[in-house]
Amino acid sequence: MSKAFPPRLHVILARDAKVAVVFRRGPSKSVCTMLWDRKRDTFRMGQWFRGRVYERRADLSADGKFLIYFAMNGRPNTETGGSWTAISRTPWMKAIGLLGKGDCWHGGGLFTGDRQYWLNDGYGHRSIRDSSQVRRDTTYQPARSFGGECLNVYYPRLLRDGWNLIEERGHRMDSATVFERPLGHGWVLRKIAHEQVGAPEGKGCYWDEHELVHNEKGAVLQHPDWEWADRDGDSVLWGNGGCLYRARINRSHGVGTPKVLHDFNEMKFEAIPAPY
Repeated sequence: MSKAFPPRLHVILARDAKVAVVFRRGPSKSVCTMLWDRKRDTFRMGQWFRGRVYERRADLSADGKFLIYFAMNGRPNTETGGSWTAISRTPWMKAIGLLGKGDCWHGGGLFTGDRQYWLNDGYGHRSIRDSSQVRRDTTYQPARSFGGECLNVYYPRLLRDGWNLIEERGHRMDSATVFERPLGHGWVLRKIAHEQVGAPEGKGCYWDEHELVHNEKGAVLQHPDWEWADRDGDSVLWGNGGCLYRARINRSHGVGTPKVLHDFNEMKFEAIPAPY
């Protein structure tokens, strides 16, 4: 009998609005999106999808209104060829802009403005549906390339959103890129982003773990089970065991008493239409 794992959580925070999008995956070929109101810590359902969404190739517009993502359902005889980049209205997944791909090289993108996006194009997309609500930015290029697929979107997104690249460790088949962002009171949130062939059971080839570091005190508090984490004002947010947590930044211990914001474990697939 295969081991059961909690749902995987990945979150993108809007830069100029107190909202976020949560990607909740599990089982492996079922994923849903949810809108997180970070001011009230409430959650609203988006849509479910049968297939794979590559959350590290996704982005949220700065005002939180639009989402870009790369997905695959493995159906080559459809208009998308079995994989595609889509732009949708947050938090739904129904495409207002659709570009067919057919393979999993490259795909996804980044928002360069509230209504402009850069496409992680590489080996080529086919335009299927255009939208007057958003337009492609053909002049932008990330300052550095991290390869063609997930990392070429994910790492530039981290750098844009306030993380600092500190170190690149390991070798080609088992490496990690280390990012940090200040929390205050001398504490730093460290993200160790693994790029690993033969990853631990229950992990993909790309997975993250986190530490809280106080350089002056020499303290390193390891949180290997935090699969996603970020700063939100005077709080640290993280995902662990299929739940999202918030805790205040604490001068002595890094974070204070955690509060469970939402438990995603018992969610089941539902066919939910978008309201557009």
